[in-house]
Amino acid sequence: MNTTTPETAIDDFARNLKAVSGHPHLVADHVAAAEAICRIIADAAPRCVAVAQIPAAILARVEAHCAEHQIEFLKEPYPAGDLPGLIDRAEIGITGAAFAIAETGTLAEVCTNDAVRIVSGLPRTHIGIVDGNQMLLQLLDAAPRIREAIQEHPKGVTLSFISGPSRTGDIEMVLTLGVHGPETMHAVVIGGGHGE
Repeated sequence: MNTTTPETAIDDFARNLKAVSGHPHLVADHVAAAEAICRIIADAAPRCVAVAQIPAAILARVEAHCAEHQIEFLKEPYPAGDLPGLIDRAEIGITGAAFAIAETGTLAEVCTNDAVRIVSGLPRTHIGIVDGNQMLLQLLDAAPRIREAIQEHPKGVTLSFISGPSRTGDIEMVLTLGVHGPETMHAVVIGGGHGE
């Protein structure tokens, strides 16, 4: 009998994300999510933040925070001709994830345009947002979600699986973070009876 609850799955996700050098933030609601993101931004003190595919309530609060602190704020729609150069200015990228996988501490992004992929992959710090109700227990549970995404977007969809910051062991066989993407990764999980 499976005794895993949504809260247990979220706890497993947080533990497994920490194991791959990610930073989980378990929050109760969208207000708390926006507050957590604003704290991350304040700690990093960036000059520029880019966002894509995030909930409107969070977008409004984060945009206001950036305006208050004179931080350049980039948001959709992004003109295709300005990519990736426009987003290359951002030190922090914030994106919404379609679902997460507790077993591996993974966020899954479903992208129908390059902007989302670039916002999560180009800046030095990535903040991913996911609803705790979209927490899958294991990688195998993602197969129906992948099929669904492809069926909904038959002309082009990219699924990105993000497990912690970018890493490589190619340089002198030493694990190095941030070589091919973000060196810091945060996941903000909304709901599930948790709060920071």
